[in-house]
Amino acid sequence: MISDEQAQAYKRDGVIVVPEVLNQETLAKVRTVLAELVAGAANVSEHTDVYDLEPGHTPETPRVRRIKAPHKVHPIFDEIVRSPAVISILTRLIGPGLRLHGSKLNMKSAQYGSPVEWHQDWAFYPHTNDDILAIGVLLDDCDIENGPMLVTPGSHTGGTMWDHHGEDGHFAGLIDPDQIEGDIKRAVPCMGKAGSMSFHHVRALHGSATNTSDRPRNLLLYEVAASDAWPLLGVKDFDEFNSRLLAGPPVVAPRLTDVPVRMPLPPAKRQGSIYETQSAAKKSYFTRAA
Repeated sequence: MISDEQAQAYKRDGVIVVPEVLNQETLAKVRTVLAELVAGAANVSEHTDVYDLEPGHTPETPRVRRIKAPHKVHPIFDEIVRSPAVISILTRLIGPGLRLHGSKLNMKSAQYGSPVEWHQDWAFYPHTNDDILAIGVLLDDCDIENGPMLVTPGSHTGGTMWDHHGEDGHFAGLIDPDQIEGDIKRAVPCMGKAGSMSFHHVRALHGSATNTSDRPRNLLLYEVAASDAWPLLGVKDFDEFNSRLLAGPPVVAPRLTDVPVRMPLPPAKRQGSIYETQSAAKKSYFTRAA
C-alpha cells in the first residue's frame, strides 16, 4: 500500500498521508453507523463511556465531539484497523508485531467542531519504546477550511519531549503555545479525500483548529504500538492486552529504548477525553468552540 519513498518520508517527517485507503462501500457503512450513534446521543445529557459531548449539546439538538473507543462500540471499526491494507502499511512503518492501543472518533461538525490544542500523543501514554503511531482515517473530504489535523514535520526526532503540565503541576494535556511558536509555524495540514489515512508518530507535535466551515470533518483515530512496546502506566488485564494484538504473537519481554519520558502524573484535574483535560488550561492557542 505504500512505496519506499513514503516509508522514508514517515521516518524523516513523522507523518504521511496515504490517499483513499478505504473504499466507498466501507465509507458508506461507517457513515451509516456514525449517524445512528449521533442520533443515540439524544438519550444522554452528559458525557458517557461512549459519548463525549460538545458544549451546547441538548437531547433535542445532539452535538457529539467524540465517540470513545469506537472499536468496542461497533464491529466495523475493529474490522478497519485489522484489514489487510492497514496491516500492510503498519508493518512497513512499525514492524511485524502490532498491538492496538486504543481508538476514538473525533467529530468536527460544521461551524462548531471543537479544536484540539498542540500536544504529543506520547505525553498521554508513554511506553518502553516509541515505535507507536496514530492512524487518522478521513471520513469526510478534508481541506484547510474544515479543521484538518496539523502536524509539524520532524518534531518526533531529536529527543524532544515538551512539558504537558499546567502551572499547578497537574497533567494538562497540552503544551504552552508560547514555547513552540516556531514549531507551530512549520506545521502542515493532513488533508485528502474521504477514505485517505494519515499516519503520525507518537512524538509528532500536532493540533487542530475549530471547524468554521459549513462541512463536517470526522476523523477516526487508531493508536497502534509495536507489540514489544509496553505502557509505562501498566497493564491491568493481560488477556485483554493480548486481545488487541493485530499481528504477531504475545510478547512478555518489553523492548527498552532510550527515549525521553514525562509521566502524565499527577493526573489531570478534569478526567475524560483530551477535550476535558485541555479545558482546564489557562492558556490556549486555538479559538475554542462556543
